[in-house]
Amino acid sequence: MPDIFNRILRDPEIVNDPPVLIDIGASEEIHPIWKDIAAASVCIAFDADTRDFNISIKEDKGYRKLYKLNTIVTDKDESQTDFYLTESPYCSSTLLPREKELADWAFADKFKVTGQTKLNSITLSKALSELGLNKIDWYKSDSQGTDLRLFKSLPDPIRNNVLVAEFEPGFIDSYQGEDKLYQVLQYLDGSDFWLSGMLVKGSKRITPALLNSITPPGLVRKLTEFSMKTSPGWAELCFINNFNNITSRRDFLLGWLFSSFLGQHGFAFGLAEKGNEKFQDKIFTQLRDYSVAKIKNGRFTPSAIAVYFGILKQKLFGV
Repeated sequence: MPDIFNRILRDPEIVNDPPVLIDIGASEEIHPIWKDIAAASVCIAFDADTRDFNISIKEDKGYRKLYKLNTIVTDKDESQTDFYLTESPYCSSTLLPREKELADWAFADKFKVTGQTKLNSITLSKALSELGLNKIDWYKSDSQGTDLRLFKSLPDPIRNNVLVAEFEPGFIDSYQGEDKLYQVLQYLDGSDFWLSGMLVKGSKRITPALLNSITPPGLVRKLTEFSMKTSPGWAELCFINNFNNITSRRDFLLGWLFSSFLGQHGFAFGLAEKGNEKFQDKIFTQLRDYSVAKIKNGRFTPSAIAVYFGILKQKLFGV
């Protein structure tokens, strides 16, 4: 990790008020992009299971402090919530899967409901309160259909000061009453956030029965499915705060750091300039120089060169 990143993480304001990271739906692994800032950060990871509710504090997983809460996160203040178990544990949700609408997709079997139970639940506000926290710096949610309502349930002062927010909403009808991608975009449009990234993912438009008629389940079937065209089903969205209403030096430092992690060096450059004007601190000059260097170095990457040749081809041959 570049030394300038470490300088930010060693800054007294960051040490005394460390980054707060929220990962909802962290059953497989906590957000990998956080590994370089883990040692300086407080992370709250939600992973529901059937045990009694408890909060475990771990300090041996690379984080300054890691809270693992084995509970469902909801937008309603209820002690327990209905939870639908599916063939794939990663498709289980508080919302009922729409098996009829999913039937035409290759991954339909993953959403087959295998059971229903009640799990302990908590709101984000209550979880933060019980942990003695009053902010979220990086919000990441993959809650199978409820990402937006969970984000909206946060008090305005906390939600509006989130520096990075990630969601994974769907295009297609996967769950009853789910938060769709267009609703996330509509809600964030005109807010304090701008869309910095969208990675579209999906499945194949073929029923499992038809796919099985070509080849039986197994490796060959997976290879057959992999070779087919993928249609959009959901997307990973990343929003960054526009910093129009952010005022603290700490948040500007973290905003620059997070933006740099996400490859948004142009926005990071702007934050460094704004931070330098606002705080008259030489560290922002160093941050600006780093961003400018990254931008200039990016001119000679293979992807940039491919873009140049594409533009040249269009100008010369009109194609």
